[in-house]
Amino acid sequence: MGHTGHFICGPRCQFHLNTYVGGYIVSTLGELPANKFSIEAGIDINGFEDLGGGYLYETMVFKAKKSKRICCPYEMENPSEVDGERYTNAGEATLGHMLMCEKWSRVDDAL
Repeated sequence: MGHTGHFICGPRCQFHLNTYVGGYIVSTLGELPANKFSIEAGIDINGFEDLGGGYLYETMVFKAKKSKRICCPYEMENPSEVDGERYTNAGEATLGHMLMCEKWSRVDDAL
């Protein structure tokens, strides 16, 4: 899907992957440009805001439901994530996203 899948400031993120797989949405984002507050508070890393714990990227997985919106066929069923991971660079985030897609595509097979 061509937009961010979670996080209220997600549309400001310069990096995002958002994939529907196996009844779940796997959403990865990062590179949130630092704003004046984050710079003054010392929570920016190389011009980007820290998404928590010194990480610039994160993946979260959400149960999906059919969407009535035109932009995409699925949306989060609720905002509570069922899995997640954080990363320090875009390469790790991309690989982590793909691994999370693989993991959650097999959930129904394990049940």
